[in-house]
Amino acid sequence: MELFLPFLLLIFASFFQGTFGLGMKYMNPMSWESWWVIHVLVAMILFPMIWAYIVIPDLFDIIASSPKDAIYSAMLYGFLWGIGGIMFGVSVPYIGLSLTMGIVMGLAGSAGSLIPLFQIENATSQPSFPYIIGGLIISLIGVAITAKAGIDRDKLINSSSKSKNILKGLLIAVTCGLLSSLLNVGFANAAPIAEKAQEFGVITRNSSLAAWVVVLWGAFIMNFTYAVLLLFKNNSWSTFSLKNSLNAYKWSLIAGFCWFAALGVYGQGAALLGEIGPVIGWPILLGLSLIISNYWAYNAGEWDNAQKPFNKLLIGLFVLIISAVVLGLGNSV
Repeated sequence: MELFLPFLLLIFASFFQGTFGLGMKYMNPMSWESWWVIHVLVAMILFPMIWAYIVIPDLFDIIASSPKDAIYSAMLYGFLWGIGGIMFGVSVPYIGLSLTMGIVMGLAGSAGSLIPLFQIENATSQPSFPYIIGGLIISLIGVAITAKAGIDRDKLINSSSKSKNILKGLLIAVTCGLLSSLLNVGFANAAPIAEKAQEFGVITRNSSLAAWVVVLWGAFIMNFTYAVLLLFKNNSWSTFSLKNSLNAYKWSLIAGFCWFAALGVYGQGAALLGEIGPVIGWPILLGLSLIISNYWAYNAGEWDNAQKPFNKLLIGLFVLIISAVVLGLGNSV
């Protein structure tokens, strides 16, 4: 039972993480930037702070009394992660969605786990260390197989020529993957805020929400500022008030809810796993969410007429499940 609840929470978090992207299919007729303003306001400010305040009535007192260096570093990591998110969209036209996703997921999962791991004292002497390294290697293999399946599918379905500037796209994707890992690094480094919450009597599971609130302040500043700059640049303010935009608003709210539900529930599971939680939980979250997102893609017909790539995808997803099991074993030794 000691491990059952944390891993059940990680599975629930993976469902939300793999689902939130569905909302991005329903942006029209709003511009990307107007839809994104609503989305990040809900996902990074309103929902996290409402949820946190409900379970942590002393939220603002806790943050005010937390170490200032922990607050600033958590916000900085969140801000840098926001830059990585923007670079994702820049990379796709150069090397395609599947290859970009594979590089970003692989690097975000591995770096987001390894950086917090090596911040733990005597990390390499921990009994769980071989399991973590082995699980991460297996996870990278699984992500690589699923990415190759996506690339093969794209070749079958879309015969249009791609950009020749592949090296530039690869460099952007690698940078994006490394920056994307910093969301979890920020969460791990916001541990003093969660510890302060526990000093105020907050239960371990909920204390992680106080940490997320601070990390996401930095993430919001980056995302909101970029979207507003685009609103001015493209003069797209009018798309907020288009007659048939109600559906886009609805999906922006749903996507925002799912996005932080993933992080909030993940944080609860990671908190219950202790100091090693962000190290083990993060790659499990990303790996399982890749399974969920591909399930929705299959349901939407994105793998129709691509049986061989789909079979390869199933192998990759099976490898990701194995990596989650190996990582889970690392917390039981």
